[in-house]
Amino acid sequence: MSDKFQLRVRDVMAKPITIAKSAFVSEALDKMLDEGVDPLIVTNNGTVIGTTSRAAIAETLGSRKTQAMKATSIHVANTVEENFTSAYPDQNIDILVPLLQRYKLIVVFDPDHRLIGQVTAGELLRVLRPPGTLLDVMEQAHTIQVEERAVHLRRRMLDGDINRFIVEEGDTVLGIVTETDVAKALYAFKDIVEGTRQEFRIRNLLVRDIMSTPLISVDADTDVSDVIDLMLKKNISSVPVAKNGRITGIVTRNSLIQAL
Repeated sequence: MSDKFQLRVRDVMAKPITIAKSAFVSEALDKMLDEGVDPLIVTNNGTVIGTTSRAAIAETLGSRKTQAMKATSIHVANTVEENFTSAYPDQNIDILVPLLQRYKLIVVFDPDHRLIGQVTAGELLRVLRPPGTLLDVMEQAHTIQVEERAVHLRRRMLDGDINRFIVEEGDTVLGIVTETDVAKALYAFKDIVEGTRQEFRIRNLLVRDIMSTPLISVDADTDVSDVIDLMLKKNISSVPVAKNGRITGIVTRNSLIQAL
């Protein structure tokens, strides 16, 4: 839009969604899934101290340190990251682009440093759209076989800093598996499986058991704005791109922000 730089941070920010560091990760994950947000702002006595994400929760739940603990007894404090920065409501929204290219979340403070809002990629993409085609804004799509063990998936996610994989059986695309699916699976297992058997059961969990289906994909000639509208409407963070019947890449909220 031509007057985009006349907009202020207050015009695009959303209400802040917070969790106390003393809360349990089970509460944090439930709130993320209920509200459709990632990450959450973590507070301590009302002060912002960091964020917690689905990836951080998955990493904590899968850690040997928490092996014998239920998800309902692990505190958010164990998952806090500092992947955020701050802005003020009267600033122009043009400051948000470089900030969101580096951070997942911007917390908005009033002049008295009270938390009044937050901005993520979703809020910014409602008013700013990158130029070009899907081929210009997509990133590489990583694949994994459906019979792979979930622990191998998690290792690939951690080692490669990869948030999602397209799931295939041979050359046939079946679905997608994300850090959200991993967090949900570990959360469920830790609460229903006795501590001594958790590691055995988790090590035998397959990608098939935790993936999301069906896969929502778009054709490569789809308009970028239409894909953004789809992502915002369905509250999803990525959409695979198909060309000539094959997945050729994936559009993510992050790849769209990087293209602004």
